[in-house]
Amino acid sequence: MAIDVQSSPQAVPEADLVNDFALMVATKNGSGSQTSNLVLIRTLFKMGIPVSGKNLFPSNIKGLPTWYTIRASKDGYIARRATTEIAIAFNQDTAAQDIADLPVGGVCMIPQDWQWGRSRDDITWYEVPVKELITQAEVPSDFRDRIANMVYVGACAHLFDMPLDIIYEALLDQFNGKEKPAKMNYDVIMLAHEWAANNLTKADPYHFAPLNLTEGKILIEGNEAAALGSLFGGVNVAAWYPITPSTSLIDGVISHLNLRRDPETGKNTVAVVQAEDELAAIGMIIGAGWAGARAMTATSGPGISLMAEFAGLAYFAEIPCVIWDVTRVGPSTGLPTRTSQGDLLFMYFLGHGDSRQIVMIPGSVAECFEFGWRSFDLAEAVQTPVFVMSDLDLGMNLWMSDPFDYPDTPINRGKTLADRGQLEGFLEEFGEWYRYRDYDKDGVTYRTIPGVEHRQAAYFTRGTGHNDMAVYSERAEDWVQNMERLHRKFDTARTLVPQPIIDHTPDNPVGLISYGSNDPAIAEARDRLAASGIQTNYMRIRALPFAQAVKDFVMGHERVYVIENNSDGQMHQLLRLDIAEDTTHMAAMPLGDTLPMTAQWIFDEITARETN
Repeated sequence: MAIDVQSSPQAVPEADLVNDFALMVATKNGSGSQTSNLVLIRTLFKMGIPVSGKNLFPSNIKGLPTWYTIRASKDGYIARRATTEIAIAFNQDTAAQDIADLPVGGVCMIPQDWQWGRSRDDITWYEVPVKELITQAEVPSDFRDRIANMVYVGACAHLFDMPLDIIYEALLDQFNGKEKPAKMNYDVIMLAHEWAANNLTKADPYHFAPLNLTEGKILIEGNEAAALGSLFGGVNVAAWYPITPSTSLIDGVISHLNLRRDPETGKNTVAVVQAEDELAAIGMIIGAGWAGARAMTATSGPGISLMAEFAGLAYFAEIPCVIWDVTRVGPSTGLPTRTSQGDLLFMYFLGHGDSRQIVMIPGSVAECFEFGWRSFDLAEAVQTPVFVMSDLDLGMNLWMSDPFDYPDTPINRGKTLADRGQLEGFLEEFGEWYRYRDYDKDGVTYRTIPGVEHRQAAYFTRGTGHNDMAVYSERAEDWVQNMERLHRKFDTARTLVPQPIIDHTPDNPVGLISYGSNDPAIAEARDRLAASGIQTNYMRIRALPFAQAVKDFVMGHERVYVIENNSDGQMHQLLRLDIAEDTTHMAAMPLGDTLPMTAQWIFDEITARETN
């Protein structure tokens, strides 16, 4: 049956819009739409079009609304787009709002069998007979509900010019080369494509067209990249308790354990343990780190809460380990499936008393991989826990990236006297070895690990007061001396952590500071600001404690805006705490709306502040 597609004159812009718009799919959680959505984004990627995908899904039960937004950008922008021009409204519970949110000239694809009617005359409507097409398809009844979403893939292929052969390639990728499930899904896509070609009249300006801008690149989630980096970094032990949105990081370690199999025995060289809770998980990795293993866990904000006491122990006993915090929205349980940068202050000061933690902050999937291996080197070099703060947006969404660089340095065990020969060489040079004595005056001491066959290798590991010989002590002088050394070690860490990335042009009065997954939105916003006459410099902070370059950047500009995705402006607070000079020219610019940041919000905020 032919559908009369009606649209008002405003609904169709004069020129075609090619590879520069966003498409949103609204379905119910658990309906199988994730497979369809990933086929769409992989198809566009294979067409050479720069793409990014954002998954917004519920945190509790099957059947609640979920949205997946795909942005295509001929200019290579990958941040979330503030406007979504196309809505595939396949969830009756949210369809009214999804349609209302469309801009003038937008497109709505909707199931024909709903008999929804047309609530707006300034958008284009496409009604697709989903039930009828699935009934016609030769699909086993058990699969029909889940494969029904392939109908919108077929309709999109016709309406927006997505080649069917590339869609089939994307299906094979999605099903790991298994032809049987790929063909079953493809048959539905073909049926919907044929129906759309015969029954729908194109009445919108949106098209995809092949480019050559993704050649040599990969699509990967940040959590999987972090898992791969950890394996390349020599992880021996991974202990964790499942929690959204970090679970897939350890799943990634498990999926790629073949990378760390012993070539002679074929056995895994990584022990992965699901603990009974987060408290047990960090206890396990601290024990493993003390024993000389490279150990890690992955969690989110509530898990970090449970880890606080053990984190203080590892800080004071000076035991290396790595903790990934894939942040989500709090306080409390908050919104477990929304993104945030709200754990920054908590992580930095985690542990009761006078403790400060090292925090690495990746801003891309490539840095998730890099910090995956580099975090172990840093933890052993400084002999302390290292936290890596990712977030849900970076961790659980697909991102384009260049292939990752293999670690460019050998594994760095730091000041570890790992065998009898190393300890004897140290004793020959210094005439003694005491666990917490600062021989190099950089705050970092030398450690042995259990099993070194030498009578002087042993020491007591203490979470209580001790002197530099690791002997229990409550003497005030010993306590002060130890804390001063730990602070000196923290200053040494400033030179070892990843340094900030700075884009600086002399005489630009405005400086932007941010971190993490905000980076794509800031890059796009800076282009828009420059086009409007506002030139900016930009520094992306990649670690705490701050390097000297951070202070230099703040004090080198007339006006500084600190852009972050939390409600409190936590990085802004840390900068004010760390810089002794007057920083009244530095303004907080927090968002904290639970969604990935957009260039439009940054542009609007800075334009308003700079023109007032």
